[in-house]
Order: sequence, then structure tokens, then C-alpha cells
Amino acid sequence: MNRVNISRLMINFGFLMACVLPSFVLAQATSKTLPVGHWITSTGNFEVEVAKCGVALCGTVTRVLGNRSMMPGAQSTSSHDAQSALGMTLLKDFTLVSGSDESSSTKEWKGKIFNRENGKDYNCLMSVEKRADGVPELVLRIYVGLPLFGKTQRWQFVESKETLVKTN
Repeated sequence: MNRVNISRLMINFGFLMACVLPSFVLAQATSKTLPVGHWITSTGNFEVEVAKCGVALCGTVTRVLGNRSMMPGAQSTSSHDAQSALGMTLLKDFTLVSGSDESSSTKEWKGKIFNRENGKDYNCLMSVEKRADGVPELVLRIYVGLPLFGKTQRWQFVESKETLVKTN
């Protein structure tokens, strides 16, 4: 190879790296803020897998851990319907909120959450936040009408099925 070919090769390689590397870094940053994965609900009743379903994100119960009610003071729950919770879709049609800053580390999704106790769907905003110890939390703002008048739930990330810790 002569000197001209080596120079062209180095220029082409540099151009390729300049194009590919930022895309790779952006993809890595985005994947850490996606709510995809396994989460334990705030009541500790379910492990829910959040995954892509078409162009949206959905959450399906993959494991039943308990039967505590979400209502204050109630000991256990009886489902509004007779359907088993396993395989039930709790989070439906979550899409990235338009106006969410693509360069921001915090993104917000909007969709519906199903309340198994009364059989109703509620509006929901979803985002991922890091706790002080660096572990991600799924933050769900559940509401009717305006998010201002809603309730926030925090779901805990599950690293893998082997590290699952049942919450009380």
C-alpha cells in the first residue's frame, strides 16, 4: 500500500467513527432510561415485565407475589373479574410524550394502567428515576383528568429472577 491509500483509509475510518460513535453513545444512554425490564409493583403483589408491544410499551404480570389490596386498611384483595392476574396486561399503550427532550436522561411515557380491583383503566404517566443507590425506579403518576390530582406509585427494578426479593 502506498502512502495515499493509507491516508484515504485513515480518513474514511475517522469519518465512519465520527458517524457511528455518537449513535452508539446515544443508544446506550437511551437504553438506560427506557422502562423496559421487570418491576415489582408498589404493593409487592406482582412482578411486571415492561416490553415493546407494537410501537408502544406494555406491562404484563409475569409473577404473582402476593394478594394485598391497594386500598388503605384492606388486608387482601378480591379481583373485580375472575381472571387470574398471571399474564394480565396492567400497563397499556405507553408512548413517548411528545415534547420529551430526546437528549434528556429522563423521558416520560403516557398510557393507561388497569386497576384489577375495580376493573377500570386510568391515565398514567411513566418515567424512570435513579434512587440514591443508583438502582432504577419506575415512577407511575396515575390520574383522572389532570396529573396534578393523581397518585404516584414507585415500582422497584428486578435485576433478574434469581435476585428477586419479595417486598412486604
